[in-house]
Amino acid sequence: MEYMTESTNRSPGHILCCECGVPISPNPANICVACLRSKVDISQGIPKQVSISFCKQCQRYFQPPGTWIQCALESRELLALCLNKIKAPLSKVRLVDAGFVWTEPHSKRLKVKLTIQKEVMNGAILQQVFVVDYVVQCQMCGDCHRVEAKDFWKAVIQVRQKTLHKKTFYYLEQLILKYGMHQNTLRIKEIHDGLDFYYSSKQHAQKMVEFLQCTVPCRYKASQRLISQDIHSNTYNYKSTFSVEIVPVCKDNVVCLSPKLAQSLGNMNQICVCIRVTSAIHLIDPNTLQVADVDGSTFWNHPFNSLCHPKQLEEFIVMDCSIVRDIKRGAGAGMISKKHTLGEVWVQKTSELNTDKQYFCRTHLGHLLNPGDLVLGFDLANCNLNDEHVNKMNSDRVPDVVLIKKSYDRTKRQRRRNWKLKELARERENMDTDDERQYQDFLEDLEEDETIRKNVNIYRDSAIPVESDTDDEGAPRISLAEMLEDLHISQDATGGEGTSMMT
Repeated sequence: MEYMTESTNRSPGHILCCECGVPISPNPANICVACLRSKVDISQGIPKQVSISFCKQCQRYFQPPGTWIQCALESRELLALCLNKIKAPLSKVRLVDAGFVWTEPHSKRLKVKLTIQKEVMNGAILQQVFVVDYVVQCQMCGDCHRVEAKDFWKAVIQVRQKTLHKKTFYYLEQLILKYGMHQNTLRIKEIHDGLDFYYSSKQHAQKMVEFLQCTVPCRYKASQRLISQDIHSNTYNYKSTFSVEIVPVCKDNVVCLSPKLAQSLGNMNQICVCIRVTSAIHLIDPNTLQVADVDGSTFWNHPFNSLCHPKQLEEFIVMDCSIVRDIKRGAGAGMISKKHTLGEVWVQKTSELNTDKQYFCRTHLGHLLNPGDLVLGFDLANCNLNDEHVNKMNSDRVPDVVLIKKSYDRTKRQRRRNWKLKELARERENMDTDDERQYQDFLEDLEEDETIRKNVNIYRDSAIPVESDTDDEGAPRISLAEMLEDLHISQDATGGEGTSMMT
């Protein structure tokens, strides 16, 4: 009786290992774990050292068969990439756990700790933990290789505008920077009449073309050139070219509309002034203050050009100015500008002050002009106008002078300008003094036109002391509330780290 009680209170029975004789709990193989591991290695066939390819230029890892992916160190994406390298051997065992073992970031080594299980002798399940060492080998990806070989682009956008002033391009440059449309470009090249954008894929170029169509009135043509082909796999390698033409009209241009277009825009006069170019051409009639917008498709159906060269702008002095209160409007007239005031002025050229020759004209700048002010305008009476629409007009309907904008001291405005703009990092052929003058014209347009200024990121220049929003002459200035703090972010045309883009 005593013997029976003692046996029931004892722990379950043990057996001796058939290999080393150590007492063990019963298992299907009747072998201890140490002897079982010495006989069976379930990690056999799984490589303990694997190489993985990494591109230093674009910081991407190679994922067979032909893709490159961006992965952070010790991320889930990188762990999946490492496990995929030994996917075939791992399919024969059961993967229980996987994780990174910390290594120095510059050691070019990745260590992955794996826990696996596998059924061995007579149904016994053995679990094993081991480390796989991944050697990071530097290999240049195809995209970076083409960049280094100077044969990298798959598509190019050639943006052109047949004008003598680059105001539209400066405005377009700021829009590209604001919305980050330059980040996918491989290279940006500036030439005398436009910009070239190079891309590694046709899809990025098409996205840029769609952006241009939404921001400036333009049209484009697409073409492609066959580089190589494989007749066995039916694959072709093309280089695509998109030719984008922006309307040949800039801000402050005097234009002459066709009679049909002028009638469709609310019976406005044919001689108009372009006050700005955004997604459409914004025109104003200096005789009636009537405004109209001409989009790209309308322009190409009824094209018109600038009547005068920008260098033909002459300086006038205002001798007398009176405001026109009652504006006579014809039948079917369009909208009237609320930001301008119609005025009748007598002006005289500053180069003809020793004579008594004066000019009378109507202007949309009545709210800005006072006797003695200087104003810039075009002398149409003494200008050779070579335009088909002007030649068909009655000479009485062509004004002698068209005033464009009030003139201020440029040197003083530059000295007091306490803001700056970013610039695209691009290759320049040459930059002369005329380009600098045109850029200063664009900066002055930003100060004078709030509508354009809303679409541009303006940064505060801490090197210039803060002063009042207007100077002694009354020249318009940008308020501090409209400026952004300069974060000193440096980016090149590809979006990576590079040279500073601040002007």
